[in-house]
Amino acid sequence: MDITFAPYRPQPILHGHLAMGGAGADGERLEANSRYLTRGGKPFIPVMGEYHFSRDSRQNWRRELAKIKAGGVSVVATYMFWLYHEEIEGQWDFSGDLDVRAFLAECAAQGLEVLLRIGPWAHGECRNGGFPDWLQNSGIPLRCNDARYMAKARDWYEHLYAQVQGMLYKDGGPIIGVQIENEYTWDAGHILALKQLAREVGFDVPLYTATGWNNQYGARMPVDEVLPVFSAYVDHPWDDTLEELPPAYHYAFSTLRNETAQWLTDPMACDTDGWRLPYERYPFAICEMGCGLQPTHHRRPIVSGMDAYALSLVKLGCGNNLIGYYMYHGGTNRIGQLSTFQESKATGYPNDLPILNYDFGTCLGQYGDARAQYGLLNMLHLFAQDFGALLAPMEHVPAEPFVPVGDTQHLRCCLRTDGHSGFVFVNHYQRHTALADVRGAVLHAGDVAFPPVDVCGPVSFFFPFRLALGGAELRWATAQPLCRAGDTFYFAAVEGIPARYRLCGADGETLEKEAAPGLESAFCFADVRIVTLTPAQARYLRRLGGEVLLGDGCDLYLDEGRIQAIEDGNFAYYRFAGGRFVRTEVRRPFVPASLTLAPAEPPFAPLYPEELHYGGPRRCRWYRLEVSGAQGFVEIGGEYDTAQIYNADGTAMLADCFWTGQPWRVPAALLAGGPCWLVESEQRGDFYREPGSSGRKG
Repeated sequence: MDITFAPYRPQPILHGHLAMGGAGADGERLEANSRYLTRGGKPFIPVMGEYHFSRDSRQNWRRELAKIKAGGVSVVATYMFWLYHEEIEGQWDFSGDLDVRAFLAECAAQGLEVLLRIGPWAHGECRNGGFPDWLQNSGIPLRCNDARYMAKARDWYEHLYAQVQGMLYKDGGPIIGVQIENEYTWDAGHILALKQLAREVGFDVPLYTATGWNNQYGARMPVDEVLPVFSAYVDHPWDDTLEELPPAYHYAFSTLRNETAQWLTDPMACDTDGWRLPYERYPFAICEMGCGLQPTHHRRPIVSGMDAYALSLVKLGCGNNLIGYYMYHGGTNRIGQLSTFQESKATGYPNDLPILNYDFGTCLGQYGDARAQYGLLNMLHLFAQDFGALLAPMEHVPAEPFVPVGDTQHLRCCLRTDGHSGFVFVNHYQRHTALADVRGAVLHAGDVAFPPVDVCGPVSFFFPFRLALGGAELRWATAQPLCRAGDTFYFAAVEGIPARYRLCGADGETLEKEAAPGLESAFCFADVRIVTLTPAQARYLRRLGGEVLLGDGCDLYLDEGRIQAIEDGNFAYYRFAGGRFVRTEVRRPFVPASLTLAPAEPPFAPLYPEELHYGGPRRCRWYRLEVSGAQGFVEIGGEYDTAQIYNADGTAMLADCFWTGQPWRVPAALLAGGPCWLVESEQRGDFYREPGSSGRKG
């Protein structure tokens, strides 16, 4: 089966038209053109992950940021929730877990840059979208250019800027950009006014972004003044339906950036007044790719590792040049002096969310544990770091014919190319849908024909063609490039596809070789060495402290100069030295806690009974919890609707959870030091659940 692509027709790149860009303290400029971002004039592809410092404990920031960096993230995005900092009018709080300046210092220490999402309205499943109640109930028209609202917005911006002054990119600090407002679609003049206000206050940064979705013609924003950024979610926990959603179009190689426009028959169509967001003037940038999803009471999807990996890979193939995830690290909502801070129907939203739990089912959970998407996505992030300068200028070229999401029989693929070299992207994965095996597929990229491959089962990958490797050219490879360390290039084998390489030297010498993936796979040609890892090994490859390390089935990170593993207990890792992998073992004492759970009579009235009775009154059952120690996680199984854990005397809720069909993993340290109490409300099935999910007794 021959797979071919449309002719490559290069499109011009616009330069100098965007009202953004700026120099750092060292003079290096960060800028954007119509296709990609540049640093010092060189194209690059940043990887951005959302982590809300105010939804975590200050004592965790350093360690969790180290994990985030180890996952290949280069930019941390974080919402600034006005409600968190001025719950009571005039009483400002930037202390403790709300100390944004201290958080920025931790980011800088890790070598991470920051995009501050400064609102004023933020959403982020926060009460009132992050507006304090006193503002929400003030009678002032909100989210518009009303002078009274703009005065309040100025006050917010000024207090925030006072905390971050001296931490901007131009000062040598980590803040490279700010997001203005959020999910705002209807008034370009307001976005411009907020940008001007932010600049007047002092937010002089290279990048100003604004979300571009929720309008099928693209959010209305001042053209060329802000960079429109987009989302890609594989399910919609906010949707009213309790049924499974149609297959997400994101798993086909569609270059449509604005999810809201997927129902347009003509993607170039304009609104009645002629408005259409001019996408062609901006690089394709995603700020909210859903590598997880937060369950709502009525809808509880679970994002798997492959859900997230295939999604990100497809968007990369479609031309995405800012890889941004929401959330990358989960968190815990705060409880204020006057109210809880989560979004709920009681505050006019379509969703009821947990009071504390903002785990998001994502790469790094609420308590810092790693999930499958953490390692899978890092394979793309390593590539973006080492090959981003090459990939960013390359253009998307569709397959002929284009294979839409409803087609389960034909191979979904595309190119990114400069007309000479490039990458073939293939996605054979659709969430909740089986795709037919494709056998004997021959991919034709220009004058390069790959050897036939069988694409079977849930796999997503990309292959290089005419890729310069040192003094050699890799004419093609049926393995996925990961990263490089000097003259050593790392590749990942694809499940079910032999890892074959064809290399050409400057002297006309050629080599065609099949590599057996694994620790003994290294071979040399000309001045380069190629290492091929198995798919299982590749997800544990990390760049830490300037060197490439391979975790032995564990997720590595670098914390204060020491190699650590996210998983508890002893671990091991490999360095590639002298042409082979050398193993190092690290011993860490670990005694996993056990959980004792016994039925009990209600010991007190729950502090937050409303959460236990979302959707109407429900019967509740209580348990006494005790753990044998403070190390590791314990699992709470069974089926319930909502669960809450309280401390011994019922004066504080420690954790809560909506049942999703998965065991609830809780750190033993949270429960240590005395008995705790678990209350569960009865399940009535009045919510969407993932196909095949079921309770597991713990």
